[in-house]
Amino acid sequence: MNYLFGTGLIGAITAGKTLLSGSRNAPITWRAVLAWASWGITVALAVGAVVDVYRANRGLPVAPDSPIAAKQAKEREKAEKQRAKERGRNRK
Repeated sequence: MNYLFGTGLIGAITAGKTLLSGSRNAPITWRAVLAWASWGITVALAVGAVVDVYRANRGLPVAPDSPIAAKQAKEREKAEKQRAKERGRNRK
């Protein structure tokens, strides 16, 4: 439920509603087609972001081109350093 109220999804839904109401009685032009294509891309990116956040929160790997991948890599490095430090203490 937490992921459904992300700003990306809310923005995409709002934009889709506005686009739909604005294009009901308008003729189909190249601008309208581009607007719908842009909206589709926006929805795809918003859904992709939700999937990445969901996977990262579960400790699963995310795609390397995701903005979350850098944060996940830093957290992984930090955890590895902590484990190495604990192993060093246990050897003494």
